[in-house]
Amino acid sequence: MHLRHWQRSPALFKLGIGRQHHSGIRQNVPSPDSSEQTDPQQPTSSPGSVTVEAGTLSVNGDWLLSHYRSLASLASSMSPRDMSKLSIDLSGLTRIDTAGASQLATLIGPERLLEAASADSELPRETSALIAAVCEAMKNQPETDRRAPSLVWSFVTGTGQKVESIFRLLWILVGFIGQTLGTLAWNLPRPWRWRMTPFVAAVHDTGLNALPIVALLTFLVGAVVAFLGATVLDDFGATIYTVNLVAFSFLREFGVLLAAILLAGRTASAFTAHIGAMKVNEELDAIRTLGLNPIELLVLPRVMAMMVSLPILTFVGMISGMVGGAMVCALVLDITPTQFMAIVERDIALQHFVVGIVKAPIFAFLIAVIGCLEGFKVAGSAQSVGEHTTSSVVQSIFMVILLDSIAALFFMEMGW
Repeated sequence: MHLRHWQRSPALFKLGIGRQHHSGIRQNVPSPDSSEQTDPQQPTSSPGSVTVEAGTLSVNGDWLLSHYRSLASLASSMSPRDMSKLSIDLSGLTRIDTAGASQLATLIGPERLLEAASADSELPRETSALIAAVCEAMKNQPETDRRAPSLVWSFVTGTGQKVESIFRLLWILVGFIGQTLGTLAWNLPRPWRWRMTPFVAAVHDTGLNALPIVALLTFLVGAVVAFLGATVLDDFGATIYTVNLVAFSFLREFGVLLAAILLAGRTASAFTAHIGAMKVNEELDAIRTLGLNPIELLVLPRVMAMMVSLPILTFVGMISGMVGGAMVCALVLDITPTQFMAIVERDIALQHFVVGIVKAPIFAFLIAVIGCLEGFKVAGSAQSVGEHTTSSVVQSIFMVILLDSIAALFFMEMGW
């Protein structure tokens, strides 16, 4: 039997060739996942092994698929570098098939095994040809290091992959923002293309329905801030400045930040789930087939609704937070609401309110864009919808806090 026939044979993995058997005889070989037991009609098979003595590495036994587990364990326990100076003796090799030849080549190295098989004149021609075919196929494959990577290397590679994924996400986000702004610029001077029905529905969902939770949360946070301020400032005899603390913090930071975080968790996830479900149901493909632009149809109404809703919610959050602080001041510090408002009017400039309210449309645009983008990324399964919904919430909250930190530093440096 010639090598060309073996290469075309679909039963190549079950072809056992050895010194003690005629060529062309097939043996029933169990799968590598089965236990290493042979057919009772077959001769007793001993798993392949290697011995090192006097500078010679001797290959013994049967290197067959039926012993794949033990052979793979043997091959993984040694490295070709450990035997680079040893001579190879194949005289103890009894039977071999392609699975055993691949493990033997992994153990010794394809080049050295091919050299040893070619130099052994007593090796049957069929066995030598089989080893040569396997070694030639494995020589072109890159060598893999079976050693476990070090902790430092794993940390460095993992960090690099995370940084790369972050930059890739930012690049995609910037591209989607540009696409959204381009579509918005195209639609603004064309009122007949405005989709008022989905816009009004989105304003109702993102603004009116979120109003109670925003008001309640900011009220409670305002009360907590006032109580903590009163407790700390009491040691310095400056409890009157609790009013300034509450008003300053909510007008500049807490009002817009708390409202934006609530909408990031409530609305961005809803946008992602809605668009993701449409993609799973192939509704986005139907929209494109009809010649409609999904950005114009799905993204712009949501973005514009968020840019209208968040400033309103921010204003409500500012008022609710100050009401909560005023209640604590009245109960704990005996500062009446009239005195509270008089101090706010006297000490808190209008610019603090402007700084807080100006950030709201920017945060709203970013939250809506991230929520819609993650919806378009859904792969087509319920699991993907859940994963991207979580991702949209995390990304939105992170970007809101990051931009708020940058804006706070910028406005402080500018004296605003």
